[in-house]
Amino acid sequence: MAKTSRGIQTEIIRKTIHFLIALVPLMAAINRNFTIIFLAAGVLSYTLMECLRLAGIRIPLVSRLTSLASRARDAGHFVWGPVTLGLGALAVLVLSALSLYSFQAASIAIYALAFGDGISSLVGKSFGRLRPALLCGKSVEGSAACFAVVSCAAYLVSGNVPAALVSALAATIIDALPLKEYDNLVLPVVVGFAAEMILR
Repeated sequence: MAKTSRGIQTEIIRKTIHFLIALVPLMAAINRNFTIIFLAAGVLSYTLMECLRLAGIRIPLVSRLTSLASRARDAGHFVWGPVTLGLGALAVLVLSALSLYSFQAASIAIYALAFGDGISSLVGKSFGRLRPALLCGKSVEGSAACFAVVSCAAYLVSGNVPAALVSALAATIIDALPLKEYDNLVLPVVVGFAAEMILR
C-alpha cells in the first residue's frame, strides 16, 4: 500500500509539471517568438542542471523537485521527462510558426499533451483495473479519461466536434503506445496534424 501511495504521489508531482505546459498557448498568443526562446532556454537549463545532478552537484529546489518526480526506473539516470515535455511543446510552436498547421491546432496539441497524458496517467494509476493487451499495459479507465479530457479541450478551443473527436482519438492511441517519455514528443505533433486535417 505504501509503495502504491508513493507511486501515486510521484505521479501527481510529475503531472503537475505536465499541466504547467498548458500555459504555453496563452504565452504564445501574447508573443510566440519569446515563448519559443523561453521553452528552448528552459530545456537547455534543465539539461545542464540534470547533468550537474548526476555529477553529484545538487542544485537547490531543482534537484529536490527532480528527485520527488522521479520514478523508480529513473534512479541514477538522466530524467528525460521535462526535456521531452518542453521539446514537444516547442516542436508544436515551431511547426505552427512554419505554417504547417494553425495556432488553433497547435493549442489543441499542447492541451492534449498537458491534460490528456497527465489525466490518463493519474486516473490509470489511481483507478485503473482493466488492462487489455491492446493498450500495452495502460488501463481502459486511463485511456477513457484521456479521450474525454482531450475531446473537451479541443472542442473548447475549436468549437468543432469532428476536430475534437479526431484529436482525442489520436491522443488516446499515442498515449497507449509503449513510448515512455517519448510520447511527450510524438503526441503533440500527431495531434496537431490530426486537428489541422479536420480544421483546414
